[in-house]
Amino acid sequence: MRKYIVIGILMAMLIAPATMDANKKKDKKMAKRSVNVENVVADVEQPLREIAITNPAKQLYGEWDIVSMRKKKVYTMERAYLYLDFAGGNKVYGNNGCNTINGTFQLSGNNLKFNDFISSGESCRNVTSEKTIMHTLADVRRYTLETQYATQYLNLMNSKGTVIMVLKRHNLDAMNGAWLIKEINSENVVDLNMRVVVDAVMQTIHGNTGCNIINGIITLDPAKDMAIQFEDLHSTEHDCEDIQYETALLLALERTESCKRINQNEMALLDNKGTIVIVLQRLNLR
Repeated sequence: MRKYIVIGILMAMLIAPATMDANKKKDKKMAKRSVNVENVVADVEQPLREIAITNPAKQLYGEWDIVSMRKKKVYTMERAYLYLDFAGGNKVYGNNGCNTINGTFQLSGNNLKFNDFISSGESCRNVTSEKTIMHTLADVRRYTLETQYATQYLNLMNSKGTVIMVLKRHNLDAMNGAWLIKEINSENVVDLNMRVVVDAVMQTIHGNTGCNIINGIITLDPAKDMAIQFEDLHSTEHDCEDIQYETALLLALERTESCKRINQNEMALLDNKGTIVIVLQRLNLR
């Protein structure tokens, strides 16, 4: 569930240098190339559309950010979210804005009920009380799914059919996995050793700059779609022949504010002005 084994395999792949022709030197020259990212901004506001429930185990599986409760926005110290795990036997875990929570859920058609929640028991001060969140979850009896601008919302309702909590699909699952650094600041990168592994669930990033190993944490903003920031980046301090390329990668990661899909195998990382700073190409691992 937490992917420790997978991350270990990915890190082993990262640390091992990519095999290249022994008679060829690493070409670290860069050639300019432009990238077209699909524009998802609409001129006309799209209404919320209800999604038919045809396969609950597939449609509800995964991570959902808690964005509002009883028509009020949720503000918490920690990111408040739920992860619905059908593969683990209808288990739910997440965070109530302060504490890690674990429990189970019962699902039948559009009926949904949470049971047996336990909490890590830390003491926190939040604008939105964690106790209020837990009491609201205890009142959940039904649900509906809606979509707007390709973002999915999970409406949780009480026994009277009143929506008491709204959750938004954690939309960074597409970032999970191993990626080759394809471009930095609109320049092609020809170094097969420059790659990163992103885990949006554990909120970590690991990578190889072609010389040094880097590690850092990921910060998510539930209020913004596809928002992602890389912080607390640390690098091993080996001497590199072309340190400027490593520096360019680290600076671009620090400037990243959001991400956007280019196509099925490529993702773009953008700064606060919407300018592409890095293009990632997915590495297909066996």
